[in-house]
Amino acid sequence: MASNILKLSNPLRVLTNRTNLIRNSPKLWRCAATEAGVAEQLVNMPPTQTTILDSGLRVATEDSGAATATIGLWIDAGSRYENSSNNGVAHFLEHMAFKGTKKRSQTDLELEVENIGAHLNAYTSREQTVFYARCLANDVPKALEILADIVQNSKLGEEEIERERGVILREMQEVESNLQEVVFDHLHATAYQGTPLGNTILGPTENIKSITKADLQKYIQDHYKAPRMVLAAAGGVNHSELCKLAQSHLQGLGSTYTEGVPILEPCRFTGSEIRVRDDSIPLAHVAIAVEGCGWPDPDNLTLMVANTLVGAWDRSQGGGGVNAGKLALASAQSGLCHSYQSFNTCYKDTGLWGIYFVADPMKCEDMLYNIQSEWMRLCTSVTESEVTRAKNLLKTNLLLQLDGTTPICEDIGRQALCYGRRLPIHELIYRIDAITAKNVRDVSMKYIYDRCPAVAAVGPVENLPEYNRIRSSMYWLRL
Repeated sequence: MASNILKLSNPLRVLTNRTNLIRNSPKLWRCAATEAGVAEQLVNMPPTQTTILDSGLRVATEDSGAATATIGLWIDAGSRYENSSNNGVAHFLEHMAFKGTKKRSQTDLELEVENIGAHLNAYTSREQTVFYARCLANDVPKALEILADIVQNSKLGEEEIERERGVILREMQEVESNLQEVVFDHLHATAYQGTPLGNTILGPTENIKSITKADLQKYIQDHYKAPRMVLAAAGGVNHSELCKLAQSHLQGLGSTYTEGVPILEPCRFTGSEIRVRDDSIPLAHVAIAVEGCGWPDPDNLTLMVANTLVGAWDRSQGGGGVNAGKLALASAQSGLCHSYQSFNTCYKDTGLWGIYFVADPMKCEDMLYNIQSEWMRLCTSVTESEVTRAKNLLKTNLLLQLDGTTPICEDIGRQALCYGRRLPIHELIYRIDAITAKNVRDVSMKYIYDRCPAVAAVGPVENLPEYNRIRSSMYWLRL
């Protein structure tokens, strides 16, 4: 990774040289000046300041001087750190976070949050658990004190546990009615079978019915440690003041392990399939993916460009007939599907790169043929103009996603856990600009060409080709 870290002056130097070459063209000069202005704005964005406290807790902030702020704790713990007997405990613990602490009842907690006009939220993923608050900049100290109390002193009352047990079971029923969620859970189950990444985040029903207060306390004791946490904040925040507050309010977080540091075991990818045929469902929901790379891998940005190039399309939004993407154009003109979306799901050391689509029952084979043809084109003949379009779209999407204190705070927390630092925007943009069509072809060859895919399908999927045929279309025989 060290070789990929680019100096700040490089993108500006490239832009300056380009400007000198086209001074004689007023139109091109205006474009170059605009490009240089955008680069200058990116470089002048507020820096991300990071401090590691004595406990090992990392504090990372971006002070934009806004009137509001988002502050949260990103914890390196999720369903990947569970086993078959306690799968679901991380998500269960997230539900218990706002049910009262040793010094605040649930009602007191809710009133305090409402009185300062703040919003508390939390979520659990396969590798992270997050608790965060949105508030006025002046209320950051209060919000941090509440978050610290929640993480360190949750009461975990027996009555609240039983009540949340029913809430989670109802949530599982809602998830089962969302076929996209079902398909992606099946995709993980088959791609990472026999490993923690194959488990669902919510856990199986029998676990939810049997999780106890002791299970929740043990998970906190094993994983909620200062070296595995990032206190991230964005908006109107003062970094030095936040560090002092963190030392005061989060001093109860331990940094030693009674049973040893949890080791993240590699999760083996297996090319395989799961099919749940149900002809009572009107449309087929299918996902196909190959093994991608982890967050820190240098190939990740190139795979993101390839993912953007394949793109997404939905017939309800129109515009497909003039879409630049070949798969979107074919979908619109031939009615191959109702919608599709390419995805690049990353974890620390692995990932899923693929596409999810919804199609009429007898269109699965045609849609899959076009998808695999597009993948083979990525590997063999994608052009510079297509890659340039995809890079521009990717940069736009990345910048649009950082609109507001909450997404910036989330970006800081996630990157601090995944990369060990926050990638400056100008560095990210420069590294995307450096990707060429040859890079896309080479990386696609590495991850897609002649690789065994994982397939998950739910609904009327009789028309979906059997796995060996799908596997045989992952390469071209060329003379």
